[in-house]
Amino acid sequence: MSHSTYNIQWNEAQNHIKELLEYEAAPETQKPETDRVSAFQTAAVIYIKYIQVFRKLEECYYQIVHPQKRIVLKHVLDGTMGRLLELKNEMVNLEFSEYHFFDDVLSDMKLTPADIEIPVPRYFTQDNEKDIKDRMKLMAETLAKYRLDETSDKKEEIKMSLEEAIKIIQVHERARQGCLRAKFMREIRAQEEREKMLAMQGASTMDPDVASTIIQKVWKGYSQRNKTLKLREEELIFIGMQPGSDTPTHHKDSPVSKVSKREEERVLIQAQHEREYQDALVNIKEKIREAEGPDIKENMQDQIRQWFIETRDATGKFPDYPSDDEGGSAAIFKTKNGEGGEDGAEGEGGKKKGKKGKKKKGEKKEKKKKGKKKGGKGKEGGGDDEEGFKMVPSMFIPGIEEASSTYEDIWKHRDETENFQQKYDAELIKELKRGEVESEIRVQVDDLMRQELKNLKAAIERDKGKKGKKGKKSGKKKGKKGKKGKKGKKSGKKGKKGKKAKDITAGKTIESLYEELVKEGILVQYPKVKISDYMGEYSYLGTTLRQANIEPMPSLSDVRRVITEYGILPMGSQTVHETAPHVKSIMIAGPHGTGKRMLVNAICSELGANLIDLTAENICGRYPGKAGLTMLLHLVMKVGKLLQPTVVYIGNAEKTFVKKVPKNDMSDPKRLKKELPKIIKKLSPEDRILFVGTSLTPWDADVKSLCQCYQKIVLIPRPDYASRFLLFKELILRNGGRLAPTLDLSSLAKISDGYTPGHIITAVKHVLTERRVQQLHRKPLTALEFVTPLARIDPIYKEEEEQFKKWYSKTPLGKKRAKLKAEEEEGEGGGKGKSAKGGKKKGKGKKKGKGKKKK
Repeated sequence: MSHSTYNIQWNEAQNHIKELLEYEAAPETQKPETDRVSAFQTAAVIYIKYIQVFRKLEECYYQIVHPQKRIVLKHVLDGTMGRLLELKNEMVNLEFSEYHFFDDVLSDMKLTPADIEIPVPRYFTQDNEKDIKDRMKLMAETLAKYRLDETSDKKEEIKMSLEEAIKIIQVHERARQGCLRAKFMREIRAQEEREKMLAMQGASTMDPDVASTIIQKVWKGYSQRNKTLKLREEELIFIGMQPGSDTPTHHKDSPVSKVSKREEERVLIQAQHEREYQDALVNIKEKIREAEGPDIKENMQDQIRQWFIETRDATGKFPDYPSDDEGGSAAIFKTKNGEGGEDGAEGEGGKKKGKKGKKKKGEKKEKKKKGKKKGGKGKEGGGDDEEGFKMVPSMFIPGIEEASSTYEDIWKHRDETENFQQKYDAELIKELKRGEVESEIRVQVDDLMRQELKNLKAAIERDKGKKGKKGKKSGKKKGKKGKKGKKGKKSGKKGKKGKKAKDITAGKTIESLYEELVKEGILVQYPKVKISDYMGEYSYLGTTLRQANIEPMPSLSDVRRVITEYGILPMGSQTVHETAPHVKSIMIAGPHGTGKRMLVNAICSELGANLIDLTAENICGRYPGKAGLTMLLHLVMKVGKLLQPTVVYIGNAEKTFVKKVPKNDMSDPKRLKKELPKIIKKLSPEDRILFVGTSLTPWDADVKSLCQCYQKIVLIPRPDYASRFLLFKELILRNGGRLAPTLDLSSLAKISDGYTPGHIITAVKHVLTERRVQQLHRKPLTALEFVTPLARIDPIYKEEEEQFKKWYSKTPLGKKRAKLKAEEEEGEGGGKGKSAKGGKKKGKGKKKGKGKKKK
């Protein structure tokens, strides 16, 4: 697409943002909502609209090549992303569930599930491409240096003697010749039987014209049926009911390949324009300093001298020059413009206002305390007070408003007809750098004018006949005081440094620490996987089931969304991570083959993050003893913080908090039991480090300890029918298969109930061998071929899934969800939400009664 297309798309996104900000600031939206369901609906609508805006902004930022536009775009994109995460947190507090179902909202808004798919911003890896490549190179070099056995395993060949090799070749050659001989003999026998049958029947008595008519009739029917089938297939392909096999998507002439090629070209243009922009920042600044610097300096000096004279005429003496901490000469012009003079003019009135302000603050505190006392029970139910549910003020909306106003002021109506290539705008750089040059020159002018003011004061003192000794003494005293102050500051700094933990590896470089972790197998490689490769269909009946008091199991699409929201989006941007709700740790629980490790790899791949493996089996025997464990955790945290983002993976997370360690387990699984919660607790929003645990049997661990360690728990279910259908379809195509009419995918998805994505991948790979793919043109695939490999695998039975549900109901969020469901069932007779209100009213009455007795 062209530059103008993306500019129009950006403009549309900004208009939607403007509408959203007005909607969120409207008095109707700000009013507390008494009904929990209505409050969730409001948050869900805003959430979906922000996703639509986010999708447009992400595409614009990826493809717009103008470097100055991209700066503004990134601020808006980060703000929108942060707002999404805030709304997600609001919805979790309202529903007490990590999974949300929007089928009713999508139906009302006339949207499809594809419209609310959350994309991963490509700048997460694009902006740090050089650093990621350097890290990968260092890891490859370290593995080649210390782990030669891994590379040798890949190149291992079967060794045999010459006689054994000749014998194998001879056996295969005899088998080939035997197969050919058998084929020839079969053809000879068939020919002999045909000749014998003709001899028995005798000569044909049919008229040649009649025979030719019959042959023509049969042939025409056959050819017409083939044409009809072909036309039907073309029609189905045209209306999108069947995938076209003539031009695959990976073909160089396909539209998809052409678009992706064009996108890659625009990314290269972006990088070139960015380099030119960075060079221009330096060059234009130098030109401004050379051309305008002397004039700026002279004007500043004239203005400051004028201030000296005006102050001397008004007060009878020269003023004191403002210090650098006060802003230097900039403070003079602020006072002149009246910014600092208003408070002074108020006098007593200003003090009174200040006192009133203090009273108001005190009143607010009292109100907060009262609210806490009254709404104590409401907090357990999701942080709602007596008035109802109200969204927490956003930390990102001010940033979005600021970036939007920048767009309105600068870019919306800017004429760019001459800037066809979308290079940097020199005028904007001049405006930016002129202020920087002025501030730099101001520092030099301040030094000169301080000296000039000092000389003027000294000259006046000489004229008056005053002695300069007293001035010197006072100056010395001031100097001593200053020294004392500095000493005090120094001592204070020392005290602060004393509180910090000692750096055990202070003398080592980060490269050496990185190399050590790779050498020990703690910092590991991971396969490149996109989060979109975790396939699953949308859950279309979630809201309907919840309305019928049936708790639906999430689909694989919902799992993908939650991992994107908690594991990828906040970790990709430092700004978002510092301000958004802080997620320090996630635990992914589910049956074998549901893709838990794949999700960990996807998080790392989408972020370009380091993957540190602290699984009990992996660290067993490494860094032994208490001192060794301290060193290990120190290395992990130091490398993780210096080379952000970092994902710390803990496989079989339940083993860390297992109730009883099996006798045959020699990996010391409880080694991190005490230290792990402490490390996670110490993580600050500035540290882009995420702890991710996976578990097959979470019920083996102590629920309380596990939930204290892992902030978010993501439960992965067995795939439903729609997800299984999609998995079979996509996996067959990716492995070189073709979707023929003989392949009944619907029946295949139906009979594979209970099988996980891992099982389906195994079955598809077992069927679609290289030889089978070559036979597809004459022998199409059938559903029966997949039944045999599936039958060899044990499925996940409902009992195991129920065990996961039962365990999840014991987690803090599961308990809250169960309590909310029970309250809704109790209040069904009087309408939803009324039971909660009634309970609160009773509470009020009790408190009032108590208050009367006290009186």
